[in-house]
Amino acid sequence: MNYPLLDSTDPTTCLSGKISRISRITANIFRKHIKTYGLSNSQMSLLFVLSKRRDLTQKELCDILFMEKSTLNRNLKRLVDHGYVTKKDFPAFNITEVGKAHLEQAIPAWRHAMKEIRSLLLEDGEEAVDTILTKLKQSQL
Repeated sequence: MNYPLLDSTDPTTCLSGKISRISRITANIFRKHIKTYGLSNSQMSLLFVLSKRRDLTQKELCDILFMEKSTLNRNLKRLVDHGYVTKKDFPAFNITEVGKAHLEQAIPAWRHAMKEIRSLLLEDGEEAVDTILTKLKQSQL
């Protein structure tokens, strides 16, 4: 059989693949640092957002974090089960005092992960990531 499209396509140029690899590499660095706190990167992001804003719905959290609803639901359930997040005012979610205390304990490890990634990216790399994120977020508005 002849596959001209397959033969003429270079998957190493795929932007989605490159961004996915960047995401996996950075997630691995964060995971290495925060694993002792029993939090995933997504759960830590949720706790950070909920620590800064109150009474957020699932839709609002999805929109803020660009997270799939199923991923959000899975992570919220774990955070609620651990007592870090409450849904007592459902449909609104809030971080609990236990969640704030746990996040407070995890922040030094998160900062170590940030320092490691910044040392790899350097200033121009971090600026490039910020630029990419800004441009992609604008397309979602």
